[in-house]
Amino acid sequence: MRKACTPSKFVADVMSKVPPSGIRRYFDLASGIDDVISLGVGEPDYVTPWHIREACIHSLECGETSYTSNYGLIDLREAISELFSTKYGVDYDPASEVLVTSGVSEALDLAIRAITNPGDEIIVVQPSYVAYVPSVMFAGGVPVIVSTKMENNFKLTAKELESAIGPRTKAVIINYPNNPTGATMDRADLEAIADVVCEHNIMVISDEVYDCLTYNGGHTCFSSLEGMRDRTILLNGFSKAYAMTGFRMAYALSSPRVISAMMLIHQYSMLCAPITAQIGAIEALRNGQNEMEKMVRDYDRRRHLIVSGLNKLGLECFEPKGAFYAFPNIECTGLTSEEFAEGLLNEQKVVTIPGNVFGQAGTGFLRCSYATSREDIREALERMGTFIEGL
Repeated sequence: MRKACTPSKFVADVMSKVPPSGIRRYFDLASGIDDVISLGVGEPDYVTPWHIREACIHSLECGETSYTSNYGLIDLREAISELFSTKYGVDYDPASEVLVTSGVSEALDLAIRAITNPGDEIIVVQPSYVAYVPSVMFAGGVPVIVSTKMENNFKLTAKELESAIGPRTKAVIINYPNNPTGATMDRADLEAIADVVCEHNIMVISDEVYDCLTYNGGHTCFSSLEGMRDRTILLNGFSKAYAMTGFRMAYALSSPRVISAMMLIHQYSMLCAPITAQIGAIEALRNGQNEMEKMVRDYDRRRHLIVSGLNKLGLECFEPKGAFYAFPNIECTGLTSEEFAEGLLNEQKVVTIPGNVFGQAGTGFLRCSYATSREDIREALERMGTFIEGL
């Protein structure tokens, strides 16, 4: 008789060290509950603009259903290159320095795997998007955490970065405007970071998917800074700015050597991003500016509404400068982030995400997405007030 199989024996050791996404847990807890208001989802509440959907429909009617180049449609890469040249004054060759991916999450994974040798250290600035640390671990790298602070508006300082750099440091991952805090960094902040990066000869993976959702002053593209173009792997996409989350459309920009390495992994795993989504992305870049700007103006109004409301409830909340998240401090209630989020959901049917899901630096905070209607934001704030009064 053959021996019984022990399935756990065949699973890589690293899998036991990576927990499931804490964000998805709260979606699962809320499923099936009536009258729920969600401030948890990091997704625009808008439907993708019609002209983008129509372009996709038309392409299907024309039979455009084939593979594309591993790098992506050249028309799309040219449009992305033109955007960065016009908007930020940084030029990328569409033939060799632009890679179209299936979402920024894939671009992040490709970037980390393309540059990381086993044991290399990758600095992760927290609070951060939940995929950063697992992606480093899956690549055989070692995540080194730098915690930002509310008193500094959750900005990474040059001193904090420098203190985390060691002999095995390969890169730092930065994200601005930031998920989950809504914090961003201005040119002076980034220039100081760039000085440290150059001095220690490390790379930067710059996740700028929320660049269009910057409310006070313009966004500074990290690779546009002097000497940073070839030290940076810039990640961006279409999910947030154009309400195209389900299209899974994004891209990476970097030097030919790095993009070629990323493409090789992409070639053997994803092959290419779906052609229909790429055609939608071309239409978004060519004709989607007006709709995008309308959405951003509405997010800005919601931003003021939710931040003002949270502060009136006694939950200290700094003013986020970008993205569509507020990050209030709930320590005054005496509850942990998880206790607050679970109690609010169970008692008042409002979904939020505990700040510690995004790293230890988020302990005592709550992520509240305002990518929902103003009516729902007002109602959520009322319910939150009722919950706090009952503590």
